[in-house]
Amino acid sequence: MAFKETVRSVLNVKGAEVWSVPPDSTVYDALSLMAEKDVGALVVVSGGRIAGMFSERDYARKVILHGKTSRETLVREVMTSPVVTVTPDQTVNECMQMMTRHRIRHLPVVEGEKLVGVISIGDLVNSIISAQAETIQQLSSYIAGKYPG
Repeated sequence: MAFKETVRSVLNVKGAEVWSVPPDSTVYDALSLMAEKDVGALVVVSGGRIAGMFSERDYARKVILHGKTSRETLVREVMTSPVVTVTPDQTVNECMQMMTRHRIRHLPVVEGEKLVGVISIGDLVNSIISAQAETIQQLSSYIAGKYPG
């Protein structure tokens, strides 16, 4: 089943707030911000440009498993780079395919050179569930003879 919903419509529902850190932040400070904002990843921004992504997965695999400490390790040492991005006009399906192919859970959304949001796998799943519920409601109304038109 193809979903034509775009990233723009997902951002309209969830909001376009972006949480970021500079690359010389400590991992501890990044984790503190992630906990405060209840997010699983942060965009790493340097000089107004996306330099990388820092996620819970980066922390688990590149800090903890390597015996590093979060108070001494800098985000730039463990962030994921280069970053896969999407535009507001890409579809939910395209994003799901990209996340699956690249094994990632967060996609920064860019319009031109500007960072305009971040979407997560959870945002996409919620979008799909909403679209399915709407389709079911429309089909039920049609079957019951309540379909407009």
